[in-house]
Amino acid sequence: MILEIAQIDVKVGSEPAFEAGITQAAEIFRAAKGCRSFTVRRSIEKPQRYRLLITWDTLEAHTKDFTGSQAWKDYRALVSDTFESPPQVEHTELVLEAF
Repeated sequence: MILEIAQIDVKVGSEPAFEAGITQAAEIFRAAKGCRSFTVRRSIEKPQRYRLLITWDTLEAHTKDFTGSQAWKDYRALVSDTFESPPQVEHTELVLEAF
């Protein structure tokens, strides 16, 4: 499995609009082929910064199947007007998990 980490900085004052939009977008991700989980975290130190943590079956499930699809366009339509700058996205693979 692949973990996508998307860092999104939103415009000051647009946090409620982003949170409302991303809440709606959860349904889009829930239906996306190869998407296993979707979590949104907000920074305490920088309240305009959010991180989307999305688990995909494969890298291609995100980069080929989802990105650019109508579902992706629908997601972006819900939140992109709140972005301060383009999201920073990286994909990670698990090396170690300790409890």
